[in-house]
Amino acid sequence: MIDPSIEFQTAIRAALVAHPEVSALVPADHIRAGSTRPDKLPTIILANPQMINLGRASGGQYLTRVFIDLHIWALEDGADMARLIGAAASVALWDAPASPTVGIDAYERPGFTYMRDPDPERAYCHGVGTVEGVIRWRV
Repeated sequence: MIDPSIEFQTAIRAALVAHPEVSALVPADHIRAGSTRPDKLPTIILANPQMINLGRASGGQYLTRVFIDLHIWALEDGADMARLIGAAASVALWDAPASPTVGIDAYERPGFTYMRDPDPERAYCHGVGTVEGVIRWRV
């Protein structure tokens, strides 16, 4: 493995999809990685991560701090819906997600902020939160 952010992102998505309150509000195929403009609503988009390489760990492992922004999109008249999705996502990600391929040695749960989409042509409510983890991995 060369990019630990992919494994962290996969674990985050799996935790969101598996959580009953999230899945009651957002279909699994609407929880995805990629660009931050939605193609289906409501949706949770895991945006491109930021990585900071921290150093080496024992046994030939590496440590990387990974930040992944979660973008929640709902229709503007669904501003309450965006906040409900954010609350459910926060509970789903309260503890570090499980990963069979990497260690998650430190973890910061997300907090969200909400705003109307700045594009006047779009009537969306947009929430953004960041999940952070220190990932222990090996090549």
